[in-house]
Amino acid sequence: MAMLEVTDLHVYYGVIHALKGLSFQVEKGEVVALIGANGAGKTTTLQTLTGILPAKRGKILFEGQDITKVPAHKIVEMGIAHVPEGRRVFSQLSVYDNLRLGAFTRKDKVEIEESLSMIYRRFPRLEERKNQKAGTLSGGEQQMLAMGRALMSRPRLIVMDEPSMGLSPIYVNEIFDIIKVVSEGGTTVLLVEQNAKKALSIANRAYVLETGNIIMEGDAQQLLHDEKVQKAYLGE
Repeated sequence: MAMLEVTDLHVYYGVIHALKGLSFQVEKGEVVALIGANGAGKTTTLQTLTGILPAKRGKILFEGQDITKVPAHKIVEMGIAHVPEGRRVFSQLSVYDNLRLGAFTRKDKVEIEESLSMIYRRFPRLEERKNQKAGTLSGGEQQMLAMGRALMSRPRLIVMDEPSMGLSPIYVNEIFDIIKVVSEGGTTVLLVEQNAKKALSIANRAYVLETGNIIMEGDAQQLLHDEKVQKAYLGE
């Protein structure tokens, strides 16, 4: 049984049919990339998985449980965390307070402190800036904070939406190194990323979306060297 199984998912924005029968799965321990042009439906997919958008039709199973109509905060409790596009940190709150908000579904104070220590080990810059307002951080540091905040809920699956968007090349490399570390630590990753080459370089498998449909799927390394994928998404 796959950790995440999406079957025949249909989603609308008003009259716009955004997802047209999407079906895919993510196995425990994988990094799976969703790639495609702007407007392909990548962000819509993640927002539907995490309860932000309602599905018109179809089914989403997480660890065998139907979560299609489960509200977003319950989905976090069940073990899925979302790192949204554009980071969405609470700019007027400190780094520390942003991280603590990531643990809002948890009760055990000792375990929360242990998680906070783990985040600081993984993101030393966040500890250095823990008393700073989140809005004063650089783009790369805000992305680290968004990832750290999501990890504070102790997810078994983390979905990330465009983590490299707007970052300098140095920060892009650093963020992708962190995603690899997160995966190696046992958290399954579903990654939406405009930088298809980077995404495919760290993913196990990938799906290519085009106007709400999956048009290709397969081993990430094979897709990385596929001529059609290279021309359409890798600029080669």
